[in-house]
Amino acid sequence: MSTKTEILKELYPEDTLNISKELTEGEVKFLKQLDDMLENNYRDSINDHWANATIPEGFFEELGKLNYFNNPLLFEGRGDAKTTSQMFQFFLSYTVARFDVSLVTLLGVHQGLGHNAFLFGGSKEQVAYYVPKLQSHELRTCFALTEPNHGSDVAGGLETVATKDGDKWVLNGEKKWIGGAHLSDVIPVFAVDAETKKPKCFIVRPEQEGVEIDILQNKIALKIVPNAHIKLTNVVVEEQERLQNINSFKDVAKILYSTRAGVAYMSTGAMAGALRATLKYVKERKQFGKEISKFQLIQEKLAMMQGNLSQAMAMSAQLARMQANGEYDEVATSTAKMMNSLRFRESAAMGRGITGGNGILAEYDIARFFSDAEAIYTYEGTHEVNALVIGRALTGDSAFI
Repeated sequence: MSTKTEILKELYPEDTLNISKELTEGEVKFLKQLDDMLENNYRDSINDHWANATIPEGFFEELGKLNYFNNPLLFEGRGDAKTTSQMFQFFLSYTVARFDVSLVTLLGVHQGLGHNAFLFGGSKEQVAYYVPKLQSHELRTCFALTEPNHGSDVAGGLETVATKDGDKWVLNGEKKWIGGAHLSDVIPVFAVDAETKKPKCFIVRPEQEGVEIDILQNKIALKIVPNAHIKLTNVVVEEQERLQNINSFKDVAKILYSTRAGVAYMSTGAMAGALRATLKYVKERKQFGKEISKFQLIQEKLAMMQGNLSQAMAMSAQLARMQANGEYDEVATSTAKMMNSLRFRESAAMGRGITGGNGILAEYDIARFFSDAEAIYTYEGTHEVNALVIGRALTGDSAFI
């Protein structure tokens, strides 16, 4: 049987700082199972799925079977811990992102934004009913906040309206960029209370009367993710289907901050995927009579990609340690998301350049990472919005508007 050190050397050869050694033996075993599942089930088809904008069949179900919220392996040697460790959560996102950015986005929407909308926003009864089903993948969810005219400014610009009518609510409006909405069993939809002008959140089902869902076409990134445009016309929701603890944008922001670290982790894993794809190519591609891995200019770019990755891993790991200690810092998470996604974009571009003309063909993995870098650079707070969060902390002055 392989030791933990041997498994880690095989699983994360790019981890030059040995950060993964902080994982427990049980966590390492789980992550090896996850990586094996991805490689064995989807490696041969992932580029075709990306090119054709289709989701690999069975991915959501297979991920659910791994039981990544409650698998006993994740609690071995951790005393009375009730939740998975922050370091494991980093490497969970990292491992899936290293394989594919679209798949980790689908995971993040479900187990991050969507799940946390119910966990943080639900009443005691709602949490007890929905959260276990979401964690086991018995139910699937997404996160319907963004609108056609409102992305970064949703804090003050929601146009979807909820009007109280007795013990019911009537929703009217539109949502855009909602990943996996048509596949979801329950959709947390954010809308402004017509009376109080404060945001609330409602549990909507795709099959409800008045719900129209169209899939956005012709994307250049995250092609596997079916992003949706949702139109809500007089959609009736019972008061008991309103998430009771979401009554201000502060409540919404709590969900967003809880998942921003996850995007920093995704960016880091995606950097590792870009490096892996590039390394594979340069060791096989020959020009001027030898493998291009033997040229100095190629090695310099590879070294820069590795350097970007090591820095991002270090920042992500420290963020995980902080959050393990209960330190959920807005500036720290914004810094990690801003810088890691920027470095991913830079690394993916270097990898794409190294692979030459072949690097724009979907059959080579680097093309996926290069295109998907544009999406991860933007979602969960654009580069500029995160910079303004950091700038406000530095200067004491808000420059958002």
